[in-house]
This record gives sequence, structure tokens and C-alpha cells, in this order.
Amino acid sequence: MKKLFSIFLLGAMASLPAFAQTSAKLTATKANEFGLIYTLPLTAFEVTIAVEKTVSTPGEHYQYARKYLNADPIMKPAVAWRITDAVINPIAIADEDQRYLANFKGGNGTFMMLTDSNFPLSVNDEDYDPDSQLTELPKAVAAEPTVLQKPIAQQAITPEMIQSKSSAKRAELAAEKIYELRTNRNEIISGQADAMPSDGAAMKLALDQLSAQEEALTAMFLGTVQKSVEVRTYTVYVPDEGEAARTVVARLSALDGLVAPDDLSGDPIYAEITPVSRGELPVNEKGVAKTFPKGGVAYRIPGSARVSLSYEGRTLAEKEFDVAQYGVVFGLDPALFTNKREPAYLHFNPLTGAVRELGTVGN
Repeated sequence: MKKLFSIFLLGAMASLPAFAQTSAKLTATKANEFGLIYTLPLTAFEVTIAVEKTVSTPGEHYQYARKYLNADPIMKPAVAWRITDAVINPIAIADEDQRYLANFKGGNGTFMMLTDSNFPLSVNDEDYDPDSQLTELPKAVAAEPTVLQKPIAQQAITPEMIQSKSSAKRAELAAEKIYELRTNRNEIISGQADAMPSDGAAMKLALDQLSAQEEALTAMFLGTVQKSVEVRTYTVYVPDEGEAARTVVARLSALDGLVAPDDLSGDPIYAEITPVSRGELPVNEKGVAKTFPKGGVAYRIPGSARVSLSYEGRTLAEKEFDVAQYGVVFGLDPALFTNKREPAYLHFNPLTGAVRELGTVGN
């Protein structure tokens, strides 16, 4: 990787979680000299941030809210943003410097399952399900119409309100209508209305209609609040040098919500990667590191890192993950997989290239 710590909006990247990719089967045959080529993945992270947008709008009669309703209204238009959720998930990215050739000489029929990015999934097991159990992402939520944007608002307005050219008079008429609706509702509930609904369903319909009209007229005094949720995903690369690093993944603007890291209209949201452990080569009984077997099946012994996301000193999300870059590459003897009596199978972690499971086919 050339960059030490890079951030991109999802969409500018082609990388995907390994488990979500399609797979292909490569078989060791004489035609390919029993050699299968694949790429061990490197680790990056997708940071997904959900922000709630709140739009507050004064009502037409807000100046008269205290007079007629004895309530405090929204006084001026406002937009507010807040972070409601944040998720960190690992992804696999390709590095062409990490290509390996496994030689299954004499193992006609030995095969590997690879992702469409050429990352290894398994050896001698076509049914392996590489579920990586990623954290579920937050969902975007579109803004719903306010009560004043619905047809009921027009139904609540009387002809006198429409004809009046005085804002004070319109407010007075609207307040009178609110109290009239409340009286009508109370009379229906108490059974004293001149024209009572015929049954329970009709009563519910009538009460709902009265409540909806009252809500619309009240909103003309108190104002409306409209909420929605936006979700964006960013890709964060692991620093090459393997040291702790913090960077601005995005910014939260009071007016525009999530903005680019270099947009100083917003306050920074930080992503930080801190190494926790380093992968080490296996050793023999004398404590000497073992050597890579000739033509071996390369796999990763990963390290780990703590990845966190923070805003204004508050931790939004934090989790420890295996990280390929903090590990080492070792290999398994290819003869394990070409044994005619008891051939072995191998399951990889599709996000790091580590060994998940090694066993014997049929057992």
C-alpha cells in the first residue's frame, strides 16, 4: 500500500467484504502443472456512520401561541444533526505483492475455492460457508411529511381563515377551531354529541379525524419537527508502518451533516487504529522459527488491532480485530492435501487469510 492512512467514501472503492463475493473453483491438474495461484488479503475497515437530521419549522401563527394555547412555540427555522449510530467492519483488500503459488504435485483433483478477488476460501471443500458475521449496518430513514404537509391540514382550515387578510384574525379563528374540535371530541366520548357515530368503528374514525385536524391547527401555532436519518460508509486503510494512527474520517457540520474530512465547516470524527498484538512464526522444539515448506499453501498468522471511532471526545464505536498487516505468512505442506487415502481440507478466514480449520476430508 502506498498511502499510510487513507479515507474514502464507499462507492469510490471496488473492494467488498470477502464473504459477499462470488467464488470460483480452481483444480490442480497437469495442465496447470498442479500449481494454483492466489492472493492473501490485506485488512482495511469500513466505518459506517448514521446521523439524524432534525428540521424545526415555525408555524404560521407562532407569535400567538402563548396567547391562545399557553405554549412555547418554535420561534425560528433550525436544522440540527446528531450521530445516532456507528459501526466498524473489517474488509479484505487486494495487494498484488502478496501472491502465492501452492504446488499440489501428484494431487490430481485437489482444488481451491477463491473469491473473485482471488482471495483463498478453502482447499478441498466446495461447501465451506465463509460467513464473517459482520455487524449489521444502520438503515437510512427518509423524512415523513409533517402534519401541515398532509391533506388533513387543508381540511382543518375554515373558509373564514382563508378569507381573512389579518394574520391576527386568522390565528384567533384557528384557536377557536381548536377548542371547537376538543369540545366535539369530548361530547362524542361522553355520548352527548347530537349526532353520535353508529358503532365503535365509526366512533374511532370520527375521533381520529378530529384529533388529526386539531394536530394540524396546533402545528400552525407550535410549528413542526421533521426527522430523517442519513447513513454513509467510509473505507479506512491500515497504516503501512504498523504504528498507532488517528485520522479524520469525516466531519459533522451543523448545517450540512456529514461532510468531507477537509471541510472545516464541521467538527472532526476520528478513526484510530492501535496495534494490540503481532503475529509470529511457529517454532520447533528448540524455539527456532520454522521454515516455509516448498510449494506450501501460504496462510496468514495475523496480529490484532483496536479500532475506534470518536467524536467530541466521545467513543462512538470500538472493537478489536485481526489485522493481516500485523501478522506473518507461513505455509502448510501441500502433501497434506494430496494424500490419496486421507486428503486434508482447509478453511481460510476470508478477511485475513488466516487458517480457521484444518481437518481430513470425510471425517
